[in-house]
Amino acid sequence: MIKKVLKNINLLHTFECAAKQQSYSKAATELSMSQAAVSQQMRLLENNLGQQLFIRKNKSMILTQQGKILLAGSQQAFKLLEKSINEIMKEEVSGSLTISSTQGFTALWLMPKLNKFSEKHPNIKIRVKSSPAFENLKEEGIDLAIRFGNNVIKNTDPALVCEYFGEDPVLPVCSTKLAKEIPFNSPTDLLQTWLVSLDKPGCYDWPSWFEHANIQNHQTHQLWTMVHSTDMALNAVLGGHGVTLAARYLIINQLKSGQLVIPINIPHPNFVKRYFVYEESSAKIARLHIFTSWLKAEMSAEI
Repeated sequence: MIKKVLKNINLLHTFECAAKQQSYSKAATELSMSQAAVSQQMRLLENNLGQQLFIRKNKSMILTQQGKILLAGSQQAFKLLEKSINEIMKEEVSGSLTISSTQGFTALWLMPKLNKFSEKHPNIKIRVKSSPAFENLKEEGIDLAIRFGNNVIKNTDPALVCEYFGEDPVLPVCSTKLAKEIPFNSPTDLLQTWLVSLDKPGCYDWPSWFEHANIQNHQTHQLWTMVHSTDMALNAVLGGHGVTLAARYLIINQLKSGQLVIPINIPHPNFVKRYFVYEESSAKIARLHIFTSWLKAEMSAEI
């Protein structure tokens, strides 16, 4: 019986997908099969084992106790197989690496420094995608996602590695020119100029900053500019248009050069946490670690 089941490993692969999705139709979509084919394979697997693996409950397919046992064993077996295959087919460091991150980080930090990485590692070709979303790494062909915020772990598939690599304060910044025109002596003085904010600031918003600074009259402020991304906000501010909130890692070079200043040195109550997200069993793990080590070293050097 065992040989009969293992003879067609595709049955176990389909089973694992159906169990994870708790739906034959969703498994069919993921596997690019018809729902009838998934159903037929699960009947064949149950017949071979002589055990019922699923119970239909409303629109969901729920695992029986025997199904749960088989799922746990299948997942362990596939992980071991994947690890063994990667060891056998271990590729050289040379090759491509697809990285995804926010538009702000990509435009303001990564792209200006990418030449430094390429000079050190010319055999690793970097492809960069920018997105504010928590993409599905496999579906989007992403090897490494660099994610920021306080909800990264919650929004990341637990099957993926979610590696914390530090955090940064979020600070108000403006151009040196504006700081000379307006004497910023207290948090209230920021209300004399335009406040630049993201359309969707999340937990790094101006109202939270003003409340943290014990300023109550910010609700009546009329001078607002709303933008789609942090790089747009900083470009506006660099041109002398008001004040924005930005994470330190995005503005450190502009602060050093004197293009930007911190008019009121009160950080936002919410810090930005940084994470690398990737598959531990990735066939590109060697070059991935080279890139993440370089990035962490670059960020540490700036502090």
